[in-house]
Amino acid sequence: MSCMSEAAPPVLQTVTVTISYPELIDKNADLSMKIEEGFGPNGLGILTIAGVPGFSLLRQNLLRLSPRLASLPKDVKKELEDPNSRYNFGWSHGKEKLQSGKPDMLKGSFYANPVLDIPTTEAPLIQRYPSYCGPNIWPKHALPELEVAFKALGKLILDVGLLLAYHCDQYVSRLMKIKEDEGLEQILLRSRCHKGRLLYYFPAEKSNFTEDDDSMSSWCGWHTDHGSLTGLTCGMFMRDAVEIPCPDSAAGLYIKTRTDQIVKDFL
Repeated sequence: MSCMSEAAPPVLQTVTVTISYPELIDKNADLSMKIEEGFGPNGLGILTIAGVPGFSLLRQNLLRLSPRLASLPKDVKKELEDPNSRYNFGWSHGKEKLQSGKPDMLKGSFYANPVLDIPTTEAPLIQRYPSYCGPNIWPKHALPELEVAFKALGKLILDVGLLLAYHCDQYVSRLMKIKEDEGLEQILLRSRCHKGRLLYYFPAEKSNFTEDDDSMSSWCGWHTDHGSLTGLTCGMFMRDAVEIPCPDSAAGLYIKTRTDQIVKDFL
């Protein structure tokens, strides 16, 4: 989000195109209309996959660990930082900048490859692509359950992404000729550098929040995802360690269309 609230253009609201999990796992299903509606020239670039077995529990298991991770002692979190990867592995807080140029103190991030702890041992690749090819950093003593929960949810999201990629390839193959090894599914299958990110938003009173931060970019600025597919979960809101409904009607996922219209999406 990038515009000051008082100058922001009108925001439309929409519900994403939904594909059920039984549809997704059916390789004979024709999902081309839904793929085009979600990902096509007039789409928002997003689809919802509904009814994924085991997802709700794995999501809970991981997201409930985020406040515990953020509350670890400073020296422990320091050991989880990786400046060599530009803080794209392990813990990161205050390293990113908002559109205003100010450090983003509102959220902390934990990055890891959910599939491979060491995606490569080739030094030239690690040196050239430190943000992707580096090794994972886990709080094995301070919060050992994080690794298990992170990998479990990350692997499930990847598996669902592979199923979706298959149907994307089927849609594209109707419009143009693609080689068997050039499709999105094969790209994801060959990749060793998948990236997962666990986010924790600090309470506003603990985040150095000020009035001039009141903009659409104060929480998470406009950005273009750099992966082939991004899998998202809906957020979890906590108060005194108890899950509560979202307390802010303005919170959510905002998408900027190809015509620069801002759309709020309901996951």
